[in-house]
Amino acid sequence: MKTSAVKCILLGMVMGMSCAAHAQDDGAVLLHRAAHCLADKGFLPHAKTTKLTLGYLLDEKSYPGEKMLYIVNYASPSRPDGFVFTIFLTERDGHQDFNIQNNARFMLSKGKDGDEGVSFPAPPLGGTWTQEHLVSAIKQIEKQPKVTLSMKNLLAVDSSVSCEAYTDPQPKPATK
Repeated sequence: MKTSAVKCILLGMVMGMSCAAHAQDDGAVLLHRAAHCLADKGFLPHAKTTKLTLGYLLDEKSYPGEKMLYIVNYASPSRPDGFVFTIFLTERDGHQDFNIQNNARFMLSKGKDGDEGVSFPAPPLGGTWTQEHLVSAIKQIEKQPKVTLSMKNLLAVDSSVSCEAYTDPQPKPATK
């Protein structure tokens, strides 16, 4: 009886770790695809940069029914500044669409109480609500391990991914 209980517990632990590993793999794939779109749309530095230090957060609560990725691109692994991006993710017919909707430069600083503060040299678009969500996302990302990606690997095209950005040219209205 004890042996089967131990086996059940061990099996449950293995399944739990497997699910967690799968979730991390999914996150790594999303991060890589999002970074590809950021590079494709010109939001990441091309010159002299061979590796990027990134962090990410998948948010499925702020906009009910929608998935949003916050991506942080650190200036360097040891510097407390960089850029944060807001990317909406939609999936249809086996394709993923990454729609870059916001970006802002940020800086981290330690307060007197040891709490990390986030400031923006120029306020991000979207007002107070957006800024508060960016700050919250950056603080959550800071608690996670950073990921290093090679720039040359980001340039490979994945046919299941499409990239859009708020900077894309908009179609001109039809004239009568």
